[in-house]
Amino acid sequence: MDGQGQGRQKVRLLDYFRIRPPAVNPDRAIINRFEQNRSMSSSSNSLEKNDIIIIGGASAGLSAALYASRQGLKTVLITKDIGGQALLTDNIENYPAFEHIGGFELMSRLERQARVFGTEFIYEEGTSIVEDSDHQHTKGFIMKTSTNKEYSTLAIILAFGKTPRDLDVPGEQGFKGKGVSYCAVCDGPLFKHKSLAVVGIGDPLLDTALLLKGMASKVYLIQRTNTPVGAKDTIRLLQNEKNVSFIYNSVVKRINGTSKVDSITLIDTKNKSKESELVIDGVFVEMGYIAKTDFVKNLVQLNSNNEIIVDKYCATSKHGIFAAGDVTDVPYKQAVISAAQGSIAALSAYNYLQKLKGKPPIKSDWRTTIKK
Repeated sequence: MDGQGQGRQKVRLLDYFRIRPPAVNPDRAIINRFEQNRSMSSSSNSLEKNDIIIIGGASAGLSAALYASRQGLKTVLITKDIGGQALLTDNIENYPAFEHIGGFELMSRLERQARVFGTEFIYEEGTSIVEDSDHQHTKGFIMKTSTNKEYSTLAIILAFGKTPRDLDVPGEQGFKGKGVSYCAVCDGPLFKHKSLAVVGIGDPLLDTALLLKGMASKVYLIQRTNTPVGAKDTIRLLQNEKNVSFIYNSVVKRINGTSKVDSITLIDTKNKSKESELVIDGVFVEMGYIAKTDFVKNLVQLNSNNEIIVDKYCATSKHGIFAAGDVTDVPYKQAVISAAQGSIAALSAYNYLQKLKGKPPIKSDWRTTIKK
């Protein structure tokens, strides 16, 4: 993740048409633009054939949209929200040309550029992709969304990043948004003077506790190990806080409550018959991120981490489908690398479409190198 420090801020888009500003508001004009954009419904006919559909609205997807649109392609970007994990920070210091920039502002600028050049934004979640074939000749793909709408396209760029990993325990799904959270920066202020549990592993667990300790009356760190894991200086700092307690050799069995979270049931990892109940007001889950690629696993090749395998052109094992960003097997998950991959994927997709249409591909998008 780009950016460091306790001042990290994330904006979570609560649904398709609302946005909650972070604790430290960015430029109001940016927020207004996001609210306006998200309230716009798609005007395109879902049966109309598009040149490219991009799935994902963060660094990779937005950069791909910018490059595809600039090449004059009919480009549609499908995403549940804008920004992805970049919204976790308000202080990115390693993005070229910016000494300091917030994740929200950076993603906002990318979104604006893509829209200016003609990208159409559809705020839904992609759920399935099937080949759109006419007898022996493949004519492209059909993209289906969570609202059962279908969109036709000649090429696809998969750029949907990674999503938070669930605890996968009873009660978790039912209490999401009712005491179960995956973002301390977004939801921490809602639990001021409350008792909280943080469940997870390593530095993400410690960082979340570090942030919450200044808001909550009590913070419990639930760990399956018998010693804390992570940065030693952070561990020492937390151990010296009066309102922070480590609970070792424990895992969550169940999240309990009626209309909201009231408690969690813990199991002792050394004595599995021993259970205890911890009364709390909220649970923050920090189990890392996963690539939710199940809906494309029959189309493209994945590695053992369920990441999409790509070549140097960001092409997948399926002709016409490209991928970019954190969802790929390319190492170094950084915003600038995702943006670069998105650009490569878009130019590669353009060349693919040129060949389909019997036209010559571009050989250089900058200038021709002349050999002396």
